[in-house]
Amino acid sequence: MAYVLGVLRLTRPLLLATALLALVPTSARAGLLRVHWMPGFAAPGTPARYDKVGVIEVGPRSARNVLVLEPGTSAGAAYFVPLAQWIAARARGWQVWSVERRENLLEDQSVLERAKHGRATATQLFDYYLGWLVPGSPSGPHIRLLADNKVRFTKRWGMQVAVEDLHRVIEAARKRGGKVVLGGHSLGGAIATAYATWNFNGRAGADELGGLVYVDGGSLPAVSAAAARSQLQILDSSETSPWLAFGSIPAPFAGLFSATGSTAALIDPGSQSLGQSSGLLSAFHLTPAVPVTNLAQFGYALNVGTSPAALIAAQAHLGRGISSTGPVHGWDDTGALTPITRYATMLSGLGVADADGSEWYFPRRLTVDAGAVGNGIATSAQSVLGLHATMGRDLPRRLKIYAFGARLGDAGVLLDAQALAAQSHIPAANLLLINRAASYAHNDPAGAYPQNVFAAGLARFLRRIR
Repeated sequence: MAYVLGVLRLTRPLLLATALLALVPTSARAGLLRVHWMPGFAAPGTPARYDKVGVIEVGPRSARNVLVLEPGTSAGAAYFVPLAQWIAARARGWQVWSVERRENLLEDQSVLERAKHGRATATQLFDYYLGWLVPGSPSGPHIRLLADNKVRFTKRWGMQVAVEDLHRVIEAARKRGGKVVLGGHSLGGAIATAYATWNFNGRAGADELGGLVYVDGGSLPAVSAAAARSQLQILDSSETSPWLAFGSIPAPFAGLFSATGSTAALIDPGSQSLGQSSGLLSAFHLTPAVPVTNLAQFGYALNVGTSPAALIAAQAHLGRGISSTGPVHGWDDTGALTPITRYATMLSGLGVADADGSEWYFPRRLTVDAGAVGNGIATSAQSVLGLHATMGRDLPRRLKIYAFGARLGDAGVLLDAQALAAQSHIPAANLLLINRAASYAHNDPAGAYPQNVFAAGLARFLRRIR
């Protein structure tokens, strides 16, 4: 998942709500998309109000077939919305469901929601979520952070919780009466493998599926039992946060930077970046040497070539870079593979009610467990962690698999898909394998427009599902 780091101070009146909503894709204007929550897995120790899983449904309600997309590390359901709208328009008879994991119920979307509807300025947005961190800043209403010791139950939100929640989503999709395809981006690919190979009372999860889609992610080399045990012991320590840090940025701040920065980038791209001038981004080497606009700060932080190596999982090809003219420098989007405003829309959740494209609190346990899934073969590490992704040799031979490698996963994504297929004697003809690591960054498969090799392949793949 990607992170937008940069916010702005408005120097002119906020755009009217009608102008803001003009940025929303036409298909979303008739009624904002929203997360539909359904009962999830009853996780041990978890309060019942969090035992839910959500989806954003995109496409015609008459569609019987459903493509379910699982986001990657620290990504939320809104991340997939622009891609989902495009796919639903190109693949007749398909809806696209983007999964919103339960941890997003912990987020405070209140001021973000107001800003997306023109009822809060970008300065108010910044002040509520981040401005109170600036030394000497006036004290005012601001977000209340979760205390780790109040949510210790989230240390159990690992692969079993993710898979069992996803099972509820798949079951709901199957009620449409058509085919269901499961896809995952980045670590979402590991979740897709875990689901497909999970032992549900003697049947593999893939028995319910028509296909699998891997978007620059998939199986990881299975760790040893000793490594799994060590990681579990570290996580169980009272000093260890339940949440994963992304690119050295601790939770929830990477998500806060992402949501506020992307939203501000859309409502007033030409104002000077308050994220830059506040100094909050300097520790992460995310600010250029010249004064920049909100949009330019956004691009600088996430564009291939200017974004730091620690944020490789956040990057896309957003253009040439900081413009050469000042005094406040803008963004030159020449040559962009992913349009910068499209990427900001993916991360802000503009057009989606009460949700953004990031996950502020990503369970560390989910990453630990992903390391033991491998290709769904029983191992001692799975036994240590209590996982059941053990039916990797029992997938249906009819299953079709599409694997797309970009900069982060490279050819390994394709090799993992081939290995998974070979274990269950799935014919090579059932596989669609595309590697664009040389030209696609980690987030370009979901963001590239209007030319997108991944999306074209996905539309072609869905037409093969019978």
